[in-house]
Amino acid sequence: MSQPAHETMLEPIAIVGAGSIGVAFAIVFTRAGHPVRLYDPDAQMRAQAPDTLHARASDLAAAGLLEEKPDALVARLLVTGDLSVAAQDVALVIECAPERVDIKQALFTELDRLTPPDAILASASSALPASRYATDLPGRARCLVAHPGNPPYLIPVIEIVPAPFTDPAAADRAQALFAAAGMLPIRVGKEVEGFVFNRLQGAILREAYCLVRDGVASVADIDTVVREGLGMRWSLIGPFETVDLNTRGGIASHAQKMGPAYERMGAERGQHDPWTSDLVAKVDGERRAQLPLDQWEVRVAWRDRALMQLVAARRKPPA
Repeated sequence: MSQPAHETMLEPIAIVGAGSIGVAFAIVFTRAGHPVRLYDPDAQMRAQAPDTLHARASDLAAAGLLEEKPDALVARLLVTGDLSVAAQDVALVIECAPERVDIKQALFTELDRLTPPDAILASASSALPASRYATDLPGRARCLVAHPGNPPYLIPVIEIVPAPFTDPAAADRAQALFAAAGMLPIRVGKEVEGFVFNRLQGAILREAYCLVRDGVASVADIDTVVREGLGMRWSLIGPFETVDLNTRGGIASHAQKMGPAYERMGAERGQHDPWTSDLVAKVDGERRAQLPLDQWEVRVAWRDRALMQLVAARRKPPA
């Protein structure tokens, strides 16, 4: 496979923390051609990071997902125990430290001092918003959360979560940097615990635990329903498009037919969040802007063909 030409030197990226997420982000950005400075205070973590990156890159190459040799990615990686070295002249810092406010406060204070004033300071936090640890910084306007799926070199969605004090231009630049590296950023409209990814995942897990507790289904059976049912469709389309395509007349028709049942299910769990007419109209309006009803049949046929390809691919034995 040919090696991509990186004719111009891309801006350096700093990653704070050489754990699994930190190394995964290093793969994302070295694969995109960026020089990456990977900082960790632990000598053992620093020592094993290049080998870990090489091993993951080798797996990507074997799967046909890497256009260069793994050595090319390792060559773009600088591992350091000096935060000032990692922070020098970077466009973006991704903090991948443990989920503790005190650790993030200390790191962001140092990063705000050490990095260029226009560098984006992003936390890969799964739940802690930037307002918990960056509020008092002089450079707080460039601070935000960039929460990935795991691992980000395979699951490209990343949540860009500005704090109330984040400059919109900083969030725009963060989105552009992640998108240019092959990721799919979404902008979260306000700080909420868990953001979007974990709130959706949490809703499924809460119900899954309840179904096991209530003797409705086993752990294995619930995993089967998600893996072979919901997950099959969701690997191609999201939950809104799923029900939009499942019901002739689209999502408004689905809400009319199924909304009362979902309301009762929620109330059974102590959550009364009915799909009001104005909410349904908002969702329907966004779906119709994406897919006019006169294209519904075409999209249903596309979904079915895509599912056929997925089923066929899953029947092939792994390499």
